[in-house]
Amino acid sequence: MAEHYSVIFDLDGTLVDTAPDLAAAMNRVLDKHGRGYVPISKVRHMVGMGARVLMERAFATTGEPASKEQLDDLFDEFLESYMAHVSDLSQPYPGAIEQIERCREAGFRLGICTNKPEKPTLQLLEDLDIRHHFQAIVAGDTLSVRKPDPRHLLVTVRRAGGNIKRAIMVGDSENDILTATAAGMPVIAVTFGYTPEPVHTFKPTATIDHFEQLWRTLSRFVPPVEDEPEPELDPKDKWRL
Repeated sequence: MAEHYSVIFDLDGTLVDTAPDLAAAMNRVLDKHGRGYVPISKVRHMVGMGARVLMERAFATTGEPASKEQLDDLFDEFLESYMAHVSDLSQPYPGAIEQIERCREAGFRLGICTNKPEKPTLQLLEDLDIRHHFQAIVAGDTLSVRKPDPRHLLVTVRRAGGNIKRAIMVGDSENDILTATAAGMPVIAVTFGYTPEPVHTFKPTATIDHFEQLWRTLSRFVPPVEDEPEPELDPKDKWRL
């Protein structure tokens, strides 16, 4: 039955620990503007709504908040800095690749739904040699909407060739949980991602502490394959046996 199901993953904080490279790029921009350094422990709680919001939070954390006009420039500066070092330190979480491969072998349709801009998303997946695992990759600027708008997730499922009623999301934040809930999908939350509060407080359908637990958790939502029952014979046809 797995071949009829889709699993859609968030990227940052779910599949890949990107915080080291995000923090480095953010701090390079902050330094350029005379702002203080933000430690990676804080950055992990600032990620999840896209690069523009990350820079907005960074400036609010280090002094005077940035104006809307200033944020446009900061976004461009961050993206330029980040693209030059998108995969220097970022790594898939332990067990993530093995579980992705297991899902593919079982016939799941796989996709990525992320608020990260498309250019660094694709570059990161290429650098880590995992892009080929996914039938659909829908980034934060691929559409006119993004998470927590459920259409971002619904389009990802469709582009992966999946059925919305047979789709499951895996994420790490309140944003992912809100998106999946609005889309009517179960959501498995990883407990090791980027969120200021324990992820269980946002009421995901299930949680996992390590990717080794993903397969067993997915089985809660995917019915096991059963033998097809033999069709009942019409009494008048029994003589044919």
